[in-house]
Amino acid sequence: MWEKFRVIFTIPELRRKILLTLFLLAVYRVGWQIPLPIVNQEALKSFWQQQSGGLGALAEQVAIFSASNLDQATIFGLGIMPYISASIIFQLLASVWGPLERLQKEGESGRKKINEYTRYATIVLCIGQSWFILRLMAQPTSQGPAMIRPEYWTFGWQLTAVLTMTAGTAFLMWLGEQIDEYGIGNGISLLIMAGILARMPMAGFQLVKPLFTSGVELGSTSGQVGPEKLVVLAILFVSVVAGVVLITQGQRRIPTQSAKHVRGRRVFGGNRQYLPLRVNQAGVMPIIFASSLLLFPQVLFGSLGSLSRFWNEAAEVFHRGDGYIYNMLYIVLIYFFCYFWTAITFNPKDMADNLKNYGTFIPGYRPGKRTADYLERVMVRITYVGSGFLALVAIIPTVVATWMKIDYGIASFYGGTGLLIAVSVAFDLVQKVDSHLVMRNYKGLLE
Repeated sequence: MWEKFRVIFTIPELRRKILLTLFLLAVYRVGWQIPLPIVNQEALKSFWQQQSGGLGALAEQVAIFSASNLDQATIFGLGIMPYISASIIFQLLASVWGPLERLQKEGESGRKKINEYTRYATIVLCIGQSWFILRLMAQPTSQGPAMIRPEYWTFGWQLTAVLTMTAGTAFLMWLGEQIDEYGIGNGISLLIMAGILARMPMAGFQLVKPLFTSGVELGSTSGQVGPEKLVVLAILFVSVVAGVVLITQGQRRIPTQSAKHVRGRRVFGGNRQYLPLRVNQAGVMPIIFASSLLLFPQVLFGSLGSLSRFWNEAAEVFHRGDGYIYNMLYIVLIYFFCYFWTAITFNPKDMADNLKNYGTFIPGYRPGKRTADYLERVMVRITYVGSGFLALVAIIPTVVATWMKIDYGIASFYGGTGLLIAVSVAFDLVQKVDSHLVMRNYKGLLE
């Protein structure tokens, strides 16, 4: 393994790409720490410390998949959340709106035009989201004073803060594009992964801190983390990562046969190949949609808690990890969004038409509608299995936090959105490095 890493850095082009990527990620982490000048950081920190659920859980969930830092109000406070939102909006529109669908089928020129529209929409979303967040922070709360200093709440400073946060997100988009073009690739995904991995050292320190402050308590039921819990957590972490790898790389290979073509004295085609269909076609999007959707009822009902006891009880029902109702709703929504997102991103009719145009067919099924129906039937079945694995990985953090009596921030590294994103991006990164090595006749990292 060390020999393979040595070979990676002996290739000048690959070494330059990796070092540039690391430098741009370091720039992102530096900007992630620079606060907005108009924000009272002490009041902001005190506010978020008192938000154990509701807004706190929502901000934590958003921070995981958007590389944002709302709890400190930095220049990169919005992260790439507006860009992700704009990308999802245009992907959904492309499946239902004719002009965008035709533009998407034009190839590289159409994708460039859609990316241009996505950037414009990102700037509009940045302005709206940054203004909304600043307005919330300017209002006094029941826990303390406003999080923005009153002397700075003028039109000039408001405009400066909005433009700063908008420019921060635009700069992150530019960083992602530079990593795509000059670095190792997958720029936006690497930014998200960097934000997730940056949380791991602090979570690990919080896990082992009681061992040094309170001593070792074997078999304790008070939440004290002893050696036996650390061993169980280590084994569980390895098992969950192996399961996530299985979900990410799992495929259903459908055999295909290409037709033979005779040109002169040569015979072309006739090869037997495979059409790979991913078991987890939807990726991490079902977990993101389901967890975000379940957070809004808790925030809404919690804000109405002062009116009646009923709303407090309704908010407790949607509290993460409290009882079977939350977990069952979580699983149902994951199944729903798995099928929903797969139906948007996977078009069996287009795939069947492409196979027919290239002279390829599935043995036993006629090209055209029969092939499309078969592909749709197979995708429905494997999506059911993939949704089950995805739901299992999604509720593992809740089970671990409740059963092991540890903080949810620590348990979140044992499943859910963060772990799925980290493993997926890591595999993409290894595959890109492998392609560079194989192209120069070296052995790949996975060999």
